[in-house]
Amino acid sequence: MDIPADYIPTYNERIESLRRKKVQFTERKIKTRGYFDNDDHGCIPWDEPIPFKLKPNHPSGGCYGIRCIGENFRHWLEVHPVYINPMSSLAGAWVCAVPGIGGWKPEDRPYHLYPLHKKYNIVYSGIGAMNHLGPDMRIGLELGWGGLLNKIRKYRELNRPIDTSFYDGEEDVVLGVQAWILRHVIKAREMAREEKNAFLKSNLLSIADMNEWLIDNPPRTLREACQFLAWFQSIDRMYHTGGALGQLDELLRPYYERDIKNGLETDESVIWHTASLFFNDTHYSQLGGPAPDGHDLTSPISFLILEAAHRLKIPCNLAIRVHDGLNPELLRRAITYLFEDGTGPSFSCSKGLDEGFVKNGIPIGLARMRAKVGCNWTALPGIEYCLQDVTRLCLVSPFLHAFHEIAEDPSEEKTMENLWEHYKRHLSTCVDIIKQGFDWHMQHQSENAPEIVYNLFCHGPIERGLDVAAGGVDLINLTCDGVGLATVADSFAATEQRVVKEGRLTWEELKHLLDTNFEGAEVQRLMLRDIPRYGSGGSRADWWAKEISSLYTRLMNEKPTPMGFNVIPGLFSHGVINRLGRDLGATPNGRFAHAPIAHSADPDPGFSKDWGAAPTAKSNAVAYVQPGYGNSAPLQIDLDRELIQDAGGIEAVEALIKGHNALGGTLVNINIVSKEQILEAHKDPDKYPDLVVRVTGYSGYFRSLSPEYRQQVVDRILSRN
Repeated sequence: MDIPADYIPTYNERIESLRRKKVQFTERKIKTRGYFDNDDHGCIPWDEPIPFKLKPNHPSGGCYGIRCIGENFRHWLEVHPVYINPMSSLAGAWVCAVPGIGGWKPEDRPYHLYPLHKKYNIVYSGIGAMNHLGPDMRIGLELGWGGLLNKIRKYRELNRPIDTSFYDGEEDVVLGVQAWILRHVIKAREMAREEKNAFLKSNLLSIADMNEWLIDNPPRTLREACQFLAWFQSIDRMYHTGGALGQLDELLRPYYERDIKNGLETDESVIWHTASLFFNDTHYSQLGGPAPDGHDLTSPISFLILEAAHRLKIPCNLAIRVHDGLNPELLRRAITYLFEDGTGPSFSCSKGLDEGFVKNGIPIGLARMRAKVGCNWTALPGIEYCLQDVTRLCLVSPFLHAFHEIAEDPSEEKTMENLWEHYKRHLSTCVDIIKQGFDWHMQHQSENAPEIVYNLFCHGPIERGLDVAAGGVDLINLTCDGVGLATVADSFAATEQRVVKEGRLTWEELKHLLDTNFEGAEVQRLMLRDIPRYGSGGSRADWWAKEISSLYTRLMNEKPTPMGFNVIPGLFSHGVINRLGRDLGATPNGRFAHAPIAHSADPDPGFSKDWGAAPTAKSNAVAYVQPGYGNSAPLQIDLDRELIQDAGGIEAVEALIKGHNALGGTLVNINIVSKEQILEAHKDPDKYPDLVVRVTGYSGYFRSLSPEYRQQVVDRILSRN
């Protein structure tokens, strides 16, 4: 670093240096890799070739199964680049996913389901999906990498399996991590020898000493705990971009309290260590929330972690777990930072999540332990295989099949009741296809792409010698998210009002409008669109939205998959509304063919003419359609900074979050931005290189998103609801 030899950077200067480096890295990644429509992962750009050659174990050239994956993962870590930022308190970063490992052998792929997937627009079936469960990082913090290695060897000896592949693969991963850490130790000492600045030299030597200890031993201090978590984050991302961390304030609290008591750290140094962890990666973690007995988990370090994210000002996927007993100052501080930064943590709502999860036969104390560790989802740490946020059911496709059957067949009764019956049949078929896919996944996943990283941080896999998807953990709750609710609800309502009740169109005429994509019929399209829409409150569209959500929930939840796996329904789209809309024709709500479908459980932008009432109306609508079994149906709120200040500012947003929790909502995602700034940034993204927005359940640099994804945010801001 080009600073005077005797200069000691302040903590804020160190954090600001990390922020600038993150912006630079993102700019380079955009130039070399293009847009990325997800949270801005901590991977760093790397121009030099990496001397890794995959050793496949299949005629197709692929690498499948835990032994082959473990061998290749270890080799990858042995040659993976070494990176240390002297302004960080931690070492390490990841470059990209391990090339070529995982996926499914060609002979195991569900070819028999592909025609049905195509018919019903099932693009994200969940089959073969990775990660998306919650680790219990206490296992790693208590054992360290050496302890994990000893645990693997202990249970291989105790269980004496005929086939030792499981333990061999897991051992290779840990040995690879240890080798990777050792190379950072060597690099840190090399950098220290060349460093002229006394502080940076001392910091590099501290990094070297700390990591030399961590090769075999568990962390003793908060800084060492953050370093251990950073290594986990890196290998987790390398293996199919995992992203779950845990209840971060509770994970770090014992170290914080001990270090403060012993005078090893100050609050400012803790903020630096935590900011360094966030710089390493954007893993999902939670602050606050209820303990199993219901008391609040907020502690002094909860505020320091929140402060670190605020000062660093990069994409950071924190969530505040809202419940009746939450420390009010933590909620107020988080909202204050929302106003200052434009975005910040999401707000995970305990009432709807916990009471809903109990309906699956889970005790309330266990339900409270679920942490928000994903884009929209929660999971029990280390004991639940839930396959969250990877399966999408397009609610619009079965509607189009139903409508065209009614409109095209002269013998079909042209009534809303008959349309609903056809929709029920097609939606039921979609649900059955998803459940068949889940069973296929559970039969084949572990032998193809085991959870080789998460197995280390769950209770059961190492003890039993079984992958988490093959009986390694005790709880299995598969999940599916419905997408396009508002599109279907408004289409039912428009058909009912304009065709059945008013007779302004016949079924055949409406079909013609859809078949011709409203060509030359803008008046008719706007007529269909200009009805009381879902979210307006008390409308037929609201009624239809509830009926659709209830039907979808019942079909998913009333019976398990044929093999007996429980499925928990949610309503969430991530950013796939463009992809799911691409292959769909026009719909009776006035949506053009191939246009995006509706987002998550939200009403479509522009549903309300009264901006002042829109946030509350939207909250009420989303709470009204919650599936209610502990999976999320998020509320996305994008507020113009000046208008929300006039409407009550921090107090208004606080009331909105608390009110949504009280109504049984599950998650609130908020942006508070200037409409003018968003429009300027959309027109010229390079003008705002460090503008961070919450896209859905994740945050990212606005400029790193594709124009289509940026448009989603712009549309929500412009509609003011």
